[in-house]
Formats: sequence, C-alpha cells, structure tokens
Amino acid sequence: MMTSKGQPARNKDLAVAFVCALLSVVPLPGNTQDRYPVDWQAVAAESMEYFSVLLRTDTSNPPGNETEVARYLQQVLQQEGIEAELFALDPTRANLVARHRGNGSKRPILVMGHTDVVGVQRDNWSVDPFAAVVKDGYIYGRGSLDDKDNVTAALMLMLLLKRTEVELDRDVIFLAEAGEEGTTRFGIDYMVENHWDKIAAEYCLAEGGRAVVRDGEVRYVEIGTTEKFPMRVRLVAHGTAGHGSIPRVDNAVAALSRAVARLAAWQPPLRLNETTRAYFDRLGAISPPEQAARYKGVLDPAQQPRIEHYFAEHEPQHYSLLRTSVVPTMLSAGFRRNVIPAEAEATLDIRGLPDENPDEFYRDLAGVINDPNIEIIPEGIYRPASPPSGLDNEMFHALEGVTARLFPHAVTLPTMRTGATDMAQIRAQGTQCYGFGPVLNEEDIAGAGGSHGDDERIMQSSLLTLIQFLWYAVIEVAATAA
Repeated sequence: MMTSKGQPARNKDLAVAFVCALLSVVPLPGNTQDRYPVDWQAVAAESMEYFSVLLRTDTSNPPGNETEVARYLQQVLQQEGIEAELFALDPTRANLVARHRGNGSKRPILVMGHTDVVGVQRDNWSVDPFAAVVKDGYIYGRGSLDDKDNVTAALMLMLLLKRTEVELDRDVIFLAEAGEEGTTRFGIDYMVENHWDKIAAEYCLAEGGRAVVRDGEVRYVEIGTTEKFPMRVRLVAHGTAGHGSIPRVDNAVAALSRAVARLAAWQPPLRLNETTRAYFDRLGAISPPEQAARYKGVLDPAQQPRIEHYFAEHEPQHYSLLRTSVVPTMLSAGFRRNVIPAEAEATLDIRGLPDENPDEFYRDLAGVINDPNIEIIPEGIYRPASPPSGLDNEMFHALEGVTARLFPHAVTLPTMRTGATDMAQIRAQGTQCYGFGPVLNEEDIAGAGGSHGDDERIMQSSLLTLIQFLWYAVIEVAATAA
C-alpha cells in the first residue's frame, strides 16, 4: 500500500479506526447480487489510507502546488498498470488524466475531482487542518468535503475497474484537476482548451450533490444537473471632489448608495427550468404538508409572489433558485472624513440563471439604477453559461437507481447549484454532467464544518458510501451487458 510523507503506520491506524466505525453504522450491499463482487470492507480501509494522504498534503490555493497530489495519484495508478498522464500549464500545478479502456462502442464517462483546496485560518480550527484527524465519528481536514473525497472515490473506482476486470462499452476517464478554487486557467480551462481529446466524454460525474440524513436516515439525494454562473460587476459612481463641509448634488457616495438601494429592492424576473421544476415538485412529495404546499405552489404562477416572498425571508437558498441573483458584497469610498471623494465603488456578486444573457442583464441593471453618473464595469465571465443536463437519459436514470439501491427511502432531487463548479466548462462542450456527493446530516449542513468552513469534516461512514455510489453508477452505464 502506498503512503506519503513517511507515515504508513499512522495511516493504517486511521484506516482501522475508520473501518470499525463504518461497519457499525453502514449496511453494505450484498456482494452475491453483484456481477462484479467487491470486498467493501477492504475498500473502506484502503480508501481511507489514500484519503488521509491527500488530506495531509497542503494544496491550499493560492499557491496550489497540486503537482504533489497529481504525482502521488499517478504513482498509485501506474503501480496497478493503469495509464495516467500529467498535463500542466505551470509545472507546480499539474492535472492528472487516467483512462480505463472499454471496447469503444459507446462514448466515455469522465469522473472528475479537484485537488486544490481553499486556504485556512489555523487559529479558528480545533484540530490541525492538514492532519486528517479522526474524532467523534468525523474525519477533519481541509478538502474533506471539497473535494478530496471525490478525488479518492474516483481513484478507488479506477483501481476497482482494473482489479475486477470489468468489461466496458465505454472508456472511463479520471481527471484530477488543479485550480478549481478560482484559478481555472491552470486546471479545467487549460484541459478543455488544450487537451480536450484526453477528457471528451458523453457523461461527466463530479462534485455538486449530496445525500441528506434526517432523523438517522437518508431522505433525499441531490444530483446537480445545472448551476448558476458568475457575472460579477463593479459599480463606479463619479462625482465632483470637494470639502466635506459643502454639500454637492453629485456626491459620489450618495449616488452609489442610491444605486445599491435600488438594486437591493429590485427583483429580476422569476424563471424555472427543467431542473428547478422537478426539484420543487419532488421536494414537495417528501415534505410535511405546509412545506409541501409551498414547494408545489412554486409551479403555480398565481401563488409564486406569496411563496417567493416567504423564501426571501425564510429560505434564501430556495429564493436564489428562482431567479438571477444580485447581491452587493463590497463598498469602497473616500480616504478622509472631511473630503468628498470623486469616486465611490461597489461590487455586485451576480449569479446568472443558466439561460441568462449577460449583456441584456447589464442593460437591465442600468435601467434600474437610472443614473448616468454610475458606470457598470463587468468582470470577465470565467465560467460559461450552459444548459441544464437532461433528466431522461441513461446516466440520470442510473443515478436514480443507485439512490434507490443504497437509500431505499430516499428520493432523487435534480438540483441547480447557486454556486459554480468546473462542470460548467464541461457542460459547455455538450457533455451531460451530474454532481454527486457524500452523505451529510441535515444539522451539519446548517452548522459549522462544511465546505470552505473552519473544521471542515466528513462523516467517517460517508467516504465508502460515496465510493459505492460512484461505482454502481459507472457499472450501470459503462459495463458491457451480460
């Protein structure tokens, strides 16, 4: 078994602790019913060993240093005879592509995970964020949810495909990508623009979903089928500088304040798409009566104004699913309290619906602001808008089937992410992309310890379940029929 940083004993101790906890809480699917049986207890121990190595490797972005992880993954894969190549715009920020070949009768499946993580404020953590600490049923570490769990699952998938000698109609491709956390030019942009032939696929599976536990049982599984895209702008108010004792009608700070207030009071048009219609319809089917009435009512134009007002106050995540959102996030003006500045500036974090036209939306902003002294300066759009992936194809049906197999009392919810992932660039190439993810307790979602948060953590049992979910989905769609 491969380890890094000279800590094999510690890794094996973690693996043993992980398996002991896992087997006491997670029912494992019976091997006898599988065409390609897997020893899931052995997988639990082995995957924990890889996971702990990845968590202990600091790939905070900036600067990234993802090559260290890419080389480790390459070594593990090549040791088992799996072809794996590195591709890099910057030699310290490599991407890995591994391929398990099928007979080519169908187009490939791409499984993707990013190896960089956001930085940490160490003083705010209760444990070392790069030590893979196991505590109270959780594994703590930066990247444990975003996204080294998915990287580990994809690595384990490739190893299992090789070891079990699965006969495939499709190639299965693993992309471990750099730069997802805000520097996509080193990762997905570089791969799409320069090495698309290495990762082109009919379907893609990556981060962007989750299985949610309520009262000790998984009740729904979110599968990401689309996402909003960032289209941020700066508002710059121009006025005449002067002494603070002399009021001016063209005061830039006052003009900017009016503009921000108008945008905060404005509601862009409500628009539902195939994903959000199905999401609210299915969510209504598993919710208590009062909530169900709201979720079902979203589909009724007559009820929408009342329901979206409720969402805005009580369920802002759902409010954001209904429209392109505009949120002021930064203000900057002045340098002395007795000087009227010539300029004042605000930043708007705008998240567009998949079908939003940026230029038309910026014109709408100008109409709402209605002030010729306010300049709207768009930032570059670094993730493209793309249509939602379909709900009536082989892959989505397979994901629904795996949900029913692993979580018999759960419903599959197609979901639009309000944030952004690197699937945007893949979807823009015509690939059908679906986000999946680990099992999370409902209370954990609302509390601390989530992605990008202090004490980021994943349930010990969740890593194996994530691997099983990916394994069964890929086998269903890629394996040659018996």
